[in-house]
Amino acid sequence: MGLRASSEISLAGTDGTTDADRMTHTIHTTETGETDETGDTDDMADMDDTPVMYVQSSVAGAAKILVVGPMGVGKTTLIGTVSEIKPLSTEATMSQAGARLDTKVRPTKTTTTVALDFGRITLGGELVLYLFGTPGQQRFLPAWKDLARGALGALALVDTRDLEASFDAIGHLEDLDVPFSVAVNAFPDSKLHSEDDLRSALDLLPHTPLVICDAREHQSSVKALISLVSHLIETLTEAP
Repeated sequence: MGLRASSEISLAGTDGTTDADRMTHTIHTTETGETDETGDTDDMADMDDTPVMYVQSSVAGAAKILVVGPMGVGKTTLIGTVSEIKPLSTEATMSQAGARLDTKVRPTKTTTTVALDFGRITLGGELVLYLFGTPGQQRFLPAWKDLARGALGALALVDTRDLEASFDAIGHLEDLDVPFSVAVNAFPDSKLHSEDDLRSALDLLPHTPLVICDAREHQSSVKALISLVSHLIETLTEAP
């Protein structure tokens, strides 16, 4: 069994389309200013660089979503990639004092999140996700738990170059009983592994979604979030 890319997530509807297809089509056409869902042309050419400040009037619901994972896994990048508002980032330069406490990271990484990342994305014009990125260091666990309050679910990013570094984040989600899906952030030098091998290494339950994404690419990151939302909907629907 091969590991699915996030673009392969599918919950088929009666018309043969999927939740991912419908949501990403709406997002894509709204942002590019080509067509909306009714087929009308949007004259948005002069507003491409204008940040979206207010929640759309069509929005019917909202959810708090955590983006978790070890330091350097791509949480800040993913939130910045998908956010329709200017994301809030609390990046600070890594110091020698912190290096004595934190897990070693690659030499190219010089900054780290010390509080949280925050962004917002609207799916399908109806659902707003408020994205909260957690710090990756163990010393920030008290803040991590505070951020988890009220969260409907979480997207756990993992790096196959160091799967062991992801164990703590996934364990925290399980301890806090926060539903989650897992997205493998595809780094250029990442090795390929089968889905079965990754599930076994991460000790995932059979129903936990596992996808590949590229945190630098908007559509790939959005589809990873949609896989989580689909999982949350299924979980809530199946609840007694």
